[in-house]
Amino acid sequence: MTTPPAPRPRPCRPAWAGRNYTLLTTAAVVTGLGNSGALIAAAFAVLEAGGDGGDVGLVAAARTLPLVVFLLIGGALADRLPRHRVMVAANALNCLSQAVFAALVLSGEARLWQMAVLAALGGTGQAFFSPAAEGMLLSTVTSEHAGRAFALFRMGMNGAQIGGAAIGGALIAFVGPGWMLALDAAAFAVAGALRSLLDVSGVAQREPGGGMLRDLRDGWREVIGRPWLWAIVVQFSVVNAVVGAAEAVYGPLVAEDHLGGARPWGFALAAFGAGTVLGGLIMMRWRPRRMLLAGSLCVLPFALPSAALAVPLSVPLLATVMFGAGVSIEVFGVSWMTALHQEIPEDKLSRVSAYDWFGSVAMLPLATALAGPAEAAFGRTASLWGCSALILALTLAVLTVPDVRRLRRRETVPVAEGGPAAPGPLAEGTESPAVAAKSSPCPGT
Repeated sequence: MTTPPAPRPRPCRPAWAGRNYTLLTTAAVVTGLGNSGALIAAAFAVLEAGGDGGDVGLVAAARTLPLVVFLLIGGALADRLPRHRVMVAANALNCLSQAVFAALVLSGEARLWQMAVLAALGGTGQAFFSPAAEGMLLSTVTSEHAGRAFALFRMGMNGAQIGGAAIGGALIAFVGPGWMLALDAAAFAVAGALRSLLDVSGVAQREPGGGMLRDLRDGWREVIGRPWLWAIVVQFSVVNAVVGAAEAVYGPLVAEDHLGGARPWGFALAAFGAGTVLGGLIMMRWRPRRMLLAGSLCVLPFALPSAALAVPLSVPLLATVMFGAGVSIEVFGVSWMTALHQEIPEDKLSRVSAYDWFGSVAMLPLATALAGPAEAAFGRTASLWGCSALILALTLAVLTVPDVRRLRRRETVPVAEGGPAAPGPLAEGTESPAVAAKSSPCPGT
């Protein structure tokens, strides 16, 4: 009598984390590690080539401009073509541009215009990648586990950014920025390979529709027809802009004049990153019924870092404020993704995501450019208090929108792209979520 073969061990992961979700999260962590260090490396590459602070800003702007220009086109394209193909193509472009950037820096022949062009190619890749990636991620989980899944994804991303910045800083100090850029190119290659393995066999073929402009109009109607959606997009177009100005311009200046230099400011930023990780852990357990109300209330503490810089508080107190802001903004982030997942039709997810991204970044270059003139006109302290006041005023205004206060979590959503079926009658050959979770060998899942 033959002994039956032993059952194959199940992967040590939550029952709701399917193949596509796992691949997407792993790839995002890989690129997060590379990107965080590469942003630092690009700045030091410009300085090593003889550039100054203005040249660093020019290269940064060269990356941001195509991101703003191409985001909406990228969102429309991602809803017309298979999203995983758009993601892999964008990763290939980023891999190539960073590899060339690294080669030029390592050769000692990098010129400012070359670095600006390569940064622009990187921004173009991100413009096409981000809407496709968000649409793909939102469609890989069911509403029952959406909050937990998005919290875990964002925890991985935030942790990778913290670790990547630390690794990047050390690597740049020891071997120079060129090798960090080469490592980022390799990270894009690995991430692209992982994303090419996404299973989209169960995804219905999309009809091309009536053209790119019509697709963009359809996405715009989805946004403008939902007051909660356009109100929060408008809110964060300003919030992200003033926070970006405070962190990129005023924060380093306050640190230099009052806190002891770059190291205390880096410690405060690290505290913010640690707070986002704790916020993700909280959202792994907490499922607020009125998710947008809970999330929007948690935007209010985001005004505190600018106020802390205006005082300015001591380094320990500033770090504590930054940590709390990180916790609170992560609660909003997970709540926002959950609302998009629940309310937006699957075939329009990338277009809506593109409008969301566009609102988030469109005013950032303007705000950072105006930070210096605002300081000259009103003073640094008044400008920082103005940042806090804008965040508070816009958040309180958003809380007056009835849909923001009333939108409730539901338990059913459309069938996900490349992911599990929506809650309801189980597909043939599948377990119920309760049984699958109960039989998971991983503690705490």
